[in-house]
Amino acid sequence: MTHHIDVSTVLRGAVCELYSNLVTRPTGAAVRGAIEALLAERNPPTITTIDFSRVNLLDFSCADEIVAKLLLRHVEAAHAADPAPADDHYVYFRGMRDDHLDAVEAVLERRALALVWDFDGVPSLLGSVDPDERRHWEFVRVGGPVWAPHVARALDSPVERSTHVLDRLWRRRLVMRSAEGFLVPRGISGVAA
Repeated sequence: MTHHIDVSTVLRGAVCELYSNLVTRPTGAAVRGAIEALLAERNPPTITTIDFSRVNLLDFSCADEIVAKLLLRHVEAAHAADPAPADDHYVYFRGMRDDHLDAVEAVLERRALALVWDFDGVPSLLGSVDPDERRHWEFVRVGGPVWAPHVARALDSPVERSTHVLDRLWRRRLVMRSAEGFLVPRGISGVAA
């Protein structure tokens, strides 16, 4: 199931009706809390597009509060010994402009996180990933859904290595597992939730 959350709408509802700037840590925490409440209402598996298109300013503290801490919540749930199906949530980001990216990239690198975002209509990786993760992710993006043995053959990688890398990407919520294989989560645009 796919959903759309307009961050500007959440900001206006959580902080101030006339506000479209994310510039303080308390503001970011309030917005993240409202987003988490919306996500908690949804039955997994879900892909939720977090849309920054109508946000004017995004500073480092808000990028940390909203983007990094939201990702950490989902990544930590996926790293549980046996992740429950209830933790099968993915976030997809869109509408991040160059001025937003400076803050987002800084917090992703600092926390060793990565995300999937819409770059000119194409799912792309942003943040901290190693070359092997990027190579596997790109293959899944183009060829998915696909299982590890197919990826291994195509990338001339041992099956065990590809299995490990794909599992790591899944636990980082950069790829999804479905009955058909691994695939890259793709978001939607639409009316804000």
